[in-house]
Amino acid sequence: MVPRELWKKAGDIGLLGVNTPEEYGGLGCDILFAAITWEEQCYAKGSPTGPGFALHSDIVMPYLVRYGTEAQKQKYLPPMCRGEVIGAIAMTEPSAGSDLQGIKTHATENADGSWTLNGSKTYITNGFMSDIVIVVARTKSGKAAHGTSLFLVDAEKMTKGNPLNKMGFKANDTCELFFDDMHLAPDALLGQKHGGFYALMSELPQERLNIAVEAQARAEAAFEEARRYLGERQAFGKSLFDGQQVLRHKLADMKTALTVNRAFVDSCLELHSRGALDTATASMAKLASTELAWKVIDEAVQLHGGAGFMWEYPVARNLADSRVPRIYGGTNEIMKELIARTCRSIDVA
Repeated sequence: MVPRELWKKAGDIGLLGVNTPEEYGGLGCDILFAAITWEEQCYAKGSPTGPGFALHSDIVMPYLVRYGTEAQKQKYLPPMCRGEVIGAIAMTEPSAGSDLQGIKTHATENADGSWTLNGSKTYITNGFMSDIVIVVARTKSGKAAHGTSLFLVDAEKMTKGNPLNKMGFKANDTCELFFDDMHLAPDALLGQKHGGFYALMSELPQERLNIAVEAQARAEAAFEEARRYLGERQAFGKSLFDGQQVLRHKLADMKTALTVNRAFVDSCLELHSRGALDTATASMAKLASTELAWKVIDEAVQLHGGAGFMWEYPVARNLADSRVPRIYGGTNEIMKELIARTCRSIDVA
């Protein structure tokens, strides 16, 4: 993970809260402007993913903007925009990953309106460095869709596990969180009581779009690295690009696939900017982009030869970072199920 000072520097130069209203310390820009920051961080040489700035700014903070009380917004959003308070969202549990209806963490309401929270979460991005965490918990028996709530939990109240040792995303801390009879004041509730599941379903399209945009950008970055390497690497008196038709054709295939998918991702961004991006389309963007990124970046490693296996080359780190996007935000197998539910329709436009 990176030092906290880096978060504050990100706040100073306007990388945090791009899509947050100005009255709460953000830049007040639209999602298209925010997407530029996602892409540029993935293009950065040697850091195709970087810290959890996008999750903090464009996944966690929108929950506060859309569902928070004025007091909650004033308390958390300005310092989050400055990088002084780091945010996380805790959905995944040891026995409940993509299936949000299977969560077991629960909060019991007390007579005075306060809550008692029990349970645990795992694989929480920004978890170890977090200051405020949106925790998803069951608040009523029965179907999760009618009995799930969101809570704003100060990190100092919870127990954090040690940072997990991941394959990739080395600049992005991840850990387990534990809640043992934790007392929460009434104002810890975020949004409507028992309305958390609907809030999650409303926000997941933007999360999956963020994953798609970043995957596309990582793949484009890998293509540029491969193109550059083939142009510089000499063999038999020529560059690999000039001397090996088969390698040029691999670049042609990569560029074609990236250009086609870029058009789809950009159309999804435009739809989302108008509030018209639905769950199925966001799922298609996430599925197509993450699968394409894995194939393109794997091919870029191959085009680098032995150098592609060396950690000093950006494509090696890029490959490590590009494996988990096919898993988080809902596995790609779940994306296919969500898409399949719409396949009875004749209209595929």
